Order: sequence, then structure tokens, then C-alpha cells
Amino acid sequence: MRMIRAIAGIRFLCASTTRSAVLSRPSVNATSIVVSTSYYHNNLASRFFYSSRPDNLTENKTTEMERIEHRIVNANGINMHVAEKGEGPVILFIHGFPELWYSWRHQITALASLGYRAVAPDMRGYGDTDAPAVASSYTCLNVVGDLIALLDVVAPDQDKVFVVGHDWGALMAWWLCLFRPDRVKALVNMSVVFSPRNPIRKPLDSLRAFYGDDYYICRFQEPGVIEAEFGELGYERVLKGFLTYRNPGPLLLPKGKYFGQPDTQVSLPSWLSEEDVKYYVSQYEKKGFTGGLNYYRNINLNWELTAPWTRGQVKVPVKFIVGDQDLTYNAPGTKDYIHKGGLKRDVPLLEEVVVMEGVAHFLHEEKPVEINKHIHDFFQKF
Repeated sequence: MRMIRAIAGIRFLCASTTRSAVLSRPSVNATSIVVSTSYYHNNLASRFFYSSRPDNLTENKTTEMERIEHRIVNANGINMHVAEKGEGPVILFIHGFPELWYSWRHQITALASLGYRAVAPDMRGYGDTDAPAVASSYTCLNVVGDLIALLDVVAPDQDKVFVVGHDWGALMAWWLCLFRPDRVKALVNMSVVFSPRNPIRKPLDSLRAFYGDDYYICRFQEPGVIEAEFGELGYERVLKGFLTYRNPGPLLLPKGKYFGQPDTQVSLPSWLSEEDVKYYVSQYEKKGFTGGLNYYRNINLNWELTAPWTRGQVKVPVKFIVGDQDLTYNAPGTKDYIHKGGLKRDVPLLEEVVVMEGVAHFLHEEKPVEINKHIHDFFQKF
């Protein structure tokens, strides 16, 4: 879910068919297969969408979600489900945990209406994208490899694309920009700041020492254990627990004592409907949580693999957005790192930092109008 800016020492802390044009898109190292969108939009209630004004929310009872195209792309050795809409410069949306392409529904419709082609995959291990069985297949190199291969299909005529990331998607976006800045025009990243590699200490060791074994990232490490506990609690309850979490403090998951008692009702915020939750549940019931959890299980391996980029800088234009109630923003050392020059040092082309008052972790769902405007205002500069 919310990967903390771990780890620079102790400072770490979905029209019923797709357009035929899709079939004619050339591929480089990947292929695409058109699939019917009926499966997706038949499971979704009528949604809200954004008109040509980024600050204007209007109700479209014919369901803009139905106009989102869906296809399967073979990329980097796996089949990836991709949701797309619009024409123009590509914006690649990268989701985190426990999310899906669907987490970007408001941004897809809004930015498509503003002249962009919004592209939002289910990431490796999630939804209708393949989930390799081996945990070590979820490193930053695997995932960035997926994204590069995906771009070869969805943007074959665009040397560089715009990127938006959140949570683990933000981490992968930072790595994408660090490894392949030649493919990124500009980045809007949310919630998780860039984490410069500390060559002295492995990040998981630091997190465990600082927060203890009940810290959610530590609890996610042993394969099968947390999955069994989530299975007992039920997918709906677990997803509601994560998606509605607003405590700015560290997320602790002591066995049997997280998200309240099993019979405690979880009240949904205005921005998250029961229909939204049902869609998330329907997707997680396919594969479970293991794919998403495997990202956490590679934290130390990522540290090893990224040794060549120690002291590397992200040299891509960036706008960073975070909510002041987000636990990532309230992690020890994070505010100082953001506001006292550390982030600017490591991301020299950082143009703007936005801290949203009263907003928690899932800010792009909680405040879609504002987030859509932030994205549009920044990208139109380029």
C-alpha cells in the first residue's frame, strides 16, 4: 500500500468494443490483443466524468466509463491489461497497492477530454494482468521493464510520454525516470517521495528496527501468512480498511487487531461508493493479494539491484503532490526532506510541491477535481 520514503538511513524514513485503430498500432518488443470492454463496463455503475474544464464536475448518465477501451498487451514476457481513452500525447498512469487501473477512472476521463491519451495498466500481479508466481519477479527492474515494453506499444511514435504515479506506482515512476529519463517528458508523482539509496543499510532492516515487526511492510514479508489472514477477514473488509485509512501515523497490523473488529462496520467516504468497492473485490478475488504484496517482498532486493544508481538524480521535470493526512507525509524525516532542500537536491528539475490540506493517502480519488487540474496545469507547460 503506502510504501514509506524508506530508506535513507533513519531519515527514511472501461463503447462495447475497442476502436479498430488499436489493431494497427505497431509494436516494438510487445504485442497487443483487442478484448471486449463489456466485461468491464457491465460491472460498473454510471460514473461521473469531467467536462473540458478541469474544474467542472458533471454527471454523464450514459457512462463515460463505457467509452474506455480495454486491451491485453504482451509486454516484457507477461500479458498486461490496459485501459485507454482519448487521443493525443500519452499520459501513463501507474497505480499502487491495493489499487488497479480503476483507481485512475477520474483522471482517465478528465485528461482524455482535455486532449491526451490516458493509459492506465493493471500492474504486474494485479487485476487482469499476469501475476508471475515467483516473488522475485516483482523487482523495480521487472516492473520498469514492463512499462518500457508497454510504451513501445501504446506510444510507438512518441519518444517521451507524461507519467503520473501514486503509492508503489510513484516509486516505480521515480525508478522509471531514474533508469530511463529518455522516455519521460514530465512526471506528476503523488504520496511517495523519491527515496535516495542509502548504501550503508538495507531498507527493510531499517523499517523493522524503527517500527517493529507489526509494521505493515514487515507483516507483508513472509509469503502466505498475511494472505491467509486477509482471507479470513474477507477481501471486502480488507479493501475497505486500506482504502478508507486516514490515520497519519504508522500503519501497524498486529495479528487479528487491524481495521477494527471483524464485525465493525466500515463507513465509506463520499468519494468511494459500494459499487467502487465491489469492482475492487471482483478483481482481487481473481488472484488474491499476493501479486501486490510481492512488491513489498522485494524491498531489499531492489536495494541490491539499484546499487549502480547510488547518489543518482532524477533529471525529469516533476510536480509532487501529497496530502497532509497521508501517513507517508508524516513519516519521520519526510517533511524536512521535502521542504528543506533534500528532494530538490535529488530531483533537481522539481518545479512544484503541493501539500493538500485535510487530504489523506488516496488523494486522486478523494480530490479528483483538484488532482486533475494539477496534472493538466503542469503537463500543458510541455
